[in-house]
Amino acid sequence: MIRPVLLALVVLLLSACSSAAPKEVTFHATDNPEKLSEWGLFTVADGKITPHEGMVTYELNSPLFSDYAQKWRTIWMPANVAAQYEPQQAFDFPVGTIITKTFYYTVPASDRPGESDTVLKMTPAMYQSGTDGLDIGHVRMIETRLLVRRADGWAALPYVWNSDQTEATLQRAGADVPLTIKSYSDSKRFTYSVPNANQCAGCHASNYEDRAIHPIGLKARHLNRDFEGPGGEINQLRRLVKLGYLKGVPGMENVPHNAKWDDSSLPIGDRARSYLDINCSHCHSETGPARVSGLWLASEVTDLRKWGVCKPSVAAGRGTGGRDFDILPGEPHQSILTYRLESTDPGEMMPEVGRSLEHKEGVDLVTRWISQLTDSCDVARAARSGREPATG
Repeated sequence: MIRPVLLALVVLLLSACSSAAPKEVTFHATDNPEKLSEWGLFTVADGKITPHEGMVTYELNSPLFSDYAQKWRTIWMPANVAAQYEPQQAFDFPVGTIITKTFYYTVPASDRPGESDTVLKMTPAMYQSGTDGLDIGHVRMIETRLLVRRADGWAALPYVWNSDQTEATLQRAGADVPLTIKSYSDSKRFTYSVPNANQCAGCHASNYEDRAIHPIGLKARHLNRDFEGPGGEINQLRRLVKLGYLKGVPGMENVPHNAKWDDSSLPIGDRARSYLDINCSHCHSETGPARVSGLWLASEVTDLRKWGVCKPSVAAGRGTGGRDFDILPGEPHQSILTYRLESTDPGEMMPEVGRSLEHKEGVDLVTRWISQLTDSCDVARAARSGREPATG
């Protein structure tokens, strides 16, 4: 009678060992593991989440706004392969690449990070390099999104963290997480929405010709900045080249560069265009889902009309707020662009997904930029009303 019991115990032990999280990054070429741990990307232990060997933390000059969530971004590639540099588009990444983005908030010491309605603080990111990871005792991790480069293209997989912050589970249908966020002056309850698979594609399928998913932030102009990591604080593109993750980079003087949106020492126009680029141009481009609007917001676009200056709306519907032009120089409160950035109405707001809150600091930046523009829209007004423009 003892032997069957022993045999059963052995089977259980072997089963537990086989299902344990891998000790190194594991690329899944076809299957979509239910648990994030099955990818072997992170270790969660001793109150910290740390990346496994080969994962490189990176940061953007201006990040996309996501309800004030902070983001920890990493990239991993198999041995002996590298991404190919592209001057404007996302780099061409090899099969086997795994990009991660973990969304989290800082939590006051008095709160438990995993509570469903935790009060969250709007503070700077806590990690300092690709080896430090996150102190999970002081953050509330919401989700980790993976972009996985497979033989047939990119796959987008959202994993939602449990209340203990020990594991994240694949949620292809998305999820809603009730939260309360505290700013310097008040607190606000809101619902953080983890996007479903279709919503992921809605932003990342940025080219109507192939309708394939592509990375958004991994472009030269967003990555061209110094950042702390292996080797100290150096240019991120140079670090990726040094690590063998990137090839074909020209001299740095020829690499495009976007401004940091919140660096007040830089020209406000550069900062506003950088902000609109990362938040809007994956849709608002000549090949994006919003191409028919004629509003193209990538920073390399130089035609002011395409940027919306004195341009009537094409297909905004009630999203115009009763305003005539996307951007009316000197009149931000009469510009459609600011109206849609301010709105939290799902039928009016821009971007359409990815936020529930107004980004007050971003709206303020765009408002101040439009206030300083001096172009006249008299000709456009006259054409819109069917009469000759006034002459002085």
